[in-house]
Amino acid sequence: MFPIRDTIPRQNTPIATWLLIFVNGIIFLFELMMPMPMLERFFYLFGIVPARFTHPDWAAWVGFPIDDYWPFLTSMFLHGGWLHILGNMWTLWIFGDNVEDRMGPVRFTTFYVLCGLTAGIAHCLWNPNSTLPTVGASGAIAGVMGAYFYLFPESRVILVVPIFFYPLFLELPAVTYLGIWALSQVFSGTLALAAQGSVGGVAWWAHVGGFLAGMALQFVFVRGRNAYRIPSRDEYGIEGAWAPHPFWRKS
Repeated sequence: MFPIRDTIPRQNTPIATWLLIFVNGIIFLFELMMPMPMLERFFYLFGIVPARFTHPDWAAWVGFPIDDYWPFLTSMFLHGGWLHILGNMWTLWIFGDNVEDRMGPVRFTTFYVLCGLTAGIAHCLWNPNSTLPTVGASGAIAGVMGAYFYLFPESRVILVVPIFFYPLFLELPAVTYLGIWALSQVFSGTLALAAQGSVGGVAWWAHVGGFLAGMALQFVFVRGRNAYRIPSRDEYGIEGAWAPHPFWRKS
C-alpha cells in the first residue's frame, strides 16, 4: 500500500516541511556527484554504524573518529538511492504539513530532529553489533507519522495498491493505515532479530523508535488549542465530507 494523499486541509504554508525536503534533496544531489568509493566512505563516516558506538575499541582500530556523535544527526539527511529518498520525502509531504500546523515551523523542526535522534538510538540498542551504516530520514518521518496517528486518527488516507498492472485505490482511516504500518515494522524487526541479528537492509527498530517518540513528544510540541483553528466542513476534501466530527484531536 502506497499513500497518495490525506483529507486534512493544511491551514498554513508548511515552511519547515518544505525546507526539510529541500535540504534532503540538495544533499542527495551532492551524493550523486560522488564516485562510489567516496560515497561508501561518506556513508560510513556520517551514517550510523552501531558498532562504532557500542564497541569503541573496534571503532578506534578501524579508524573512526573518537567521541563523534554527529552521525545521529547527519544520518537522517542521507539517502541510499532514488527510491529511498522519493519514498521518504513523499511521506513527509503527506503527513508533515498537518503536524506542522499544530506545532509551528520551529517546534516542528525541533520535534523532527528529536524523533530522528531517538530512532538512531533505538537502532543502535537493537542492533549493537552491526557494522553497516544506516542512513535515511525514515526514523524522523516515522515520528511525524506517530504524531499524525494521535492527532488525526479519523483523517482518511488515499492509498494505491498495485495489482499486476492495475492500480487499486483504497481509502482507510489514518489510524488504521498508520497502525498497520507500525505493527508491520514491529513484526519485521522481530523477524530480523530472530534471523541472527540481520536487519535485512532496513532499520525496522529505528522506525518503531521514531514512531513511539513522535506519539510521546507531540504532547510537548503541539501548541495550545487557541493557537489553531478547526477547519470548517466545506474545507475538507470530498472524501471527508461525511465525517461525523472534525478530524482535529483536541489536546
